[in-house]
Amino acid sequence: MASPAPAQVDPVISVHGVGIQFNRNPRRRLRWRDVVRHTAGVESKGMFWAFRNVSFTIHPGETVGVVGANGEGKSTLLRLIAGVLLPDEGQVHVHGPVAAIIELQAGFNSDLSGRDNIYLKAGLHGRNRKWVDERFDEIVQFAGHQVAASLDLPFRHYSSGMKVRLGFALVTQLDEPIILVDEVMAVGDKKFRRRCYRKFDELIAQGRTLFLVSHSERELRRFCTRGLYLRDGELAFDGPLEQALAMYDEDQGVSDEDDDA
Repeated sequence: MASPAPAQVDPVISVHGVGIQFNRNPRRRLRWRDVVRHTAGVESKGMFWAFRNVSFTIHPGETVGVVGANGEGKSTLLRLIAGVLLPDEGQVHVHGPVAAIIELQAGFNSDLSGRDNIYLKAGLHGRNRKWVDERFDEIVQFAGHQVAASLDLPFRHYSSGMKVRLGFALVTQLDEPIILVDEVMAVGDKKFRRRCYRKFDELIAQGRTLFLVSHSERELRRFCTRGLYLRDGELAFDGPLEQALAMYDEDQGVSDEDDDA
């Protein structure tokens, strides 16, 4: 079941017949014949499909949440859309720049100061020094007073929470039309989470497209109107978020009072 979308608007994300395969034992070395068989589409011993034959399109301004149990491939699907992973079958097309809020500590250099790391990570996202200068104060303010007080200290001395806050503050300034989010709003204290929620409310109000992976029904309901439900290696449902959550809860035997999805 697919949710309706305006026919006159081209999708910004198109996923067609996608599948991805993994090795059950990541330490096991694949022999050459295993690589050849895998390339030819023949399943080798120890390999399994995270999911197969997944297809959907997302149009500009849609807010989509991904629902499913642990191990069903929610984060894997997001990484395929982000271009971090490549599918073993099918195609993924993303039309437009993407801000991927996934591993927020990636791209920072432990030996550089927080200040220098802001410029470094922005450069990795294709932003120049002028872009950072114009947004520097806002990035630091969003990251919080602990980061502001430690800007000239080596990044390795930052706590994990400080690193995540700085990464989030920078990535959400990228002004990209497509936002991919994987669980990062679950980190940090309540004050930081409220700041994140307000930021996402603002981005959605601007018409950004949101693709959110979260185990929190509260977050999914707040930000998303459409749900994709991954179950048993396939896309079991694509439609209104409330129906996706209801199907998932029924399959899991979860009561309506439960907040996790």
